[in-house]
Amino acid sequence: MTELPLDAFYDLTQVGEVAVSPTGDRVAFTTTEYDPDADEPVGSLFVASADGDRKPHRLTRVSGASAPAWSPDGDRLAFLAARDDDAERRVGRDEGDDGEADEDVEDAPAAGGNGDEEPTPQVWAFDLALGGDATQITDLEEGAKEFDWGPDGERLVVAARDPTEAERAYLDGREEGEPVETERLQHKLDGVGYTDTVRTYLHVVDVDTGEAERLDDAHGGGAYQDLSGLQPAWGANDRIAFTSCREDEPDDTLVRDVFTIAPDGTGLRKLTDGDLSANAPAWSPDGDRLAFLGGDPVNWCIPTQVYLYEDGEYASLTADLDRTVARGGAPVWADEGTLYCRFGDEARTRLMRVDADGHTAERVFEAQGGDRAMAGFDLSADGERAGVVLSHPSDGQDVFGVDAADLDADHEDEAPSLTRLSEVNADLVDEYPMPESKRIEWDSDGETISGIVYHDPDVDLSDGDHPLVVAIHGGPISYDEPVFSFDHAALTSRGYVVLRPNYRGGSSYGREFAEALKGQWGTHEVTDIANGVADVVERGWVDEDRVFGYGFSYGGIAQGFLVTQEPELFTAAAPEHGIYDLRSAYGTDDSHIWMENEYGLPWENPEGIDASSSITDAGNIETPLLVTAGQEDWRCPPSQSEQLYVAARKQGVEARLVLYENEHHNIGTPDRAIHRLEELTAWYARHDPAVDDPDAADPHGREDGE
Repeated sequence: MTELPLDAFYDLTQVGEVAVSPTGDRVAFTTTEYDPDADEPVGSLFVASADGDRKPHRLTRVSGASAPAWSPDGDRLAFLAARDDDAERRVGRDEGDDGEADEDVEDAPAAGGNGDEEPTPQVWAFDLALGGDATQITDLEEGAKEFDWGPDGERLVVAARDPTEAERAYLDGREEGEPVETERLQHKLDGVGYTDTVRTYLHVVDVDTGEAERLDDAHGGGAYQDLSGLQPAWGANDRIAFTSCREDEPDDTLVRDVFTIAPDGTGLRKLTDGDLSANAPAWSPDGDRLAFLGGDPVNWCIPTQVYLYEDGEYASLTADLDRTVARGGAPVWADEGTLYCRFGDEARTRLMRVDADGHTAERVFEAQGGDRAMAGFDLSADGERAGVVLSHPSDGQDVFGVDAADLDADHEDEAPSLTRLSEVNADLVDEYPMPESKRIEWDSDGETISGIVYHDPDVDLSDGDHPLVVAIHGGPISYDEPVFSFDHAALTSRGYVVLRPNYRGGSSYGREFAEALKGQWGTHEVTDIANGVADVVERGWVDEDRVFGYGFSYGGIAQGFLVTQEPELFTAAAPEHGIYDLRSAYGTDDSHIWMENEYGLPWENPEGIDASSSITDAGNIETPLLVTAGQEDWRCPPSQSEQLYVAARKQGVEARLVLYENEHHNIGTPDRAIHRLEELTAWYARHDPAVDDPDAADPHGREDGE
């Protein structure tokens, strides 16, 4: 069996966003590649012919590119990037009215990034009709966060922070190490750090001159504003839609409303009534209708739905579906009466066609098949050509083009227009073994639970002596489906069978399934996962004495419950970035609203909170634990992992703590991604009874017990 080298992660390419040109002849997409020398991800922008007649063309050759968006005429492709100032903005003199050079220019902060300052994200655009390098459109001091084209193609609406003089002085002081000062309830956010009072406004920017006019009434607000954004959308009716929270206590609610405003900053209107967490507004082609997504701001187990605003009223188009919009899904209009949106449907991301007049949703695109996931979707403005991102465990994740008329084909054989436009991991897939996958189901307390099993193509599952890795998804409002994953390939090429269980409390099976864990963590998911392990053992696929676990976020939380309630289940476990003590998490994480919505306040429901804290049963731990955390993870603070680690070590249980400095609730660098896999595989080998020399599997050359 050929092992996938862990440092082959540097050769991995991950496809991100996809954008189809207005006439459907070209498809733009972003990728994330990895620079081993700089130890950083590199975002790039590509464009491909929609008919697949030539390889994708790389447009960017400097780091950073995201949010591709075509101009209405399809000649220009705009995107966000943090790169040095455009040459046109750096050369020549900046003269005042008297013709003399401006003496203040040298001391002015560089927006795009000049001198020693790090560049800030700005909007750039390629003119694909004329050719040449990208030109810089915006020059905003705090950088551009989001944007959309105006219908005339001559202006953009751009979201950007705009501090007052006092706020600028505070921000400058923070950069110099002065103390955090705040009176905000939402005082921190993961990936953002400590919050401030700086507002994000919409600005209308002239594409040719870069001149920007702030729309004073179009500003953001809310506890998670810095994560959600304003999501501006400029319609053909010359109205700009955006989301914001204008509640009395915006830091104490998940409410977000939809607003619209004229591009001159007049005529602000609030379209929703504070009953939703609204996002992703999208105008119909003629601008008469506005679709958006709406979740429940108190109960996140209620499926996120597609809503329609028209004639002063809004209503759900998918209320009868009992399925939630998939993560990253957004409504995409095909015509005035039809839109498409990706939904989670029985552990599978499915494309749904939504009838805006009949308020119905229908599953389409059978060509996707059941063995791959849909990770992205866009449609040309004329509604005739679609671009999709499909992820297959053994074939990679790539961009495909398909005629919109064929989205309704009943079977894969009836969709001849499905055209592969990229093969970004062809070398990796060809050189190393990629896993095969299958869906399985098992009974758990009378409920049917599903999961995905991955294994090396050369492994015969019926042998029965294979080691098992139980990989537990986060959320818990999430689900697992067959996907291309470097982690999976790294494990299966080393002989492991990987099980990803879709336990109760996850999404894609409806509200009742998701609500099974609401306010009672550490119950049904423990039963479902343990029964899933028992099922694959009974099938004769794996050795019950060689069962290992890992999982990130709620996957780490679930392992905390498993090792305290089912101490003999795992041979060794690796809870990553989890929470194990809900009391001490309150106020130290960024999720006080979620906790109150689910459990109430700690002083109001101490018994319920303690019952859902695995640390209270830490005396039951027998399983060797590899505990990992990010030093600046404010979603699941590192102190949580330290508590679990010390509780295990205090009892003489083998445990290892790995703390990643300067990391948030993610895996941010390629070096860290590789180190994490080295730690996991070494930990499993160290405790695997079938491994004769576990030290040989440790890439750091440590002796057992170090």
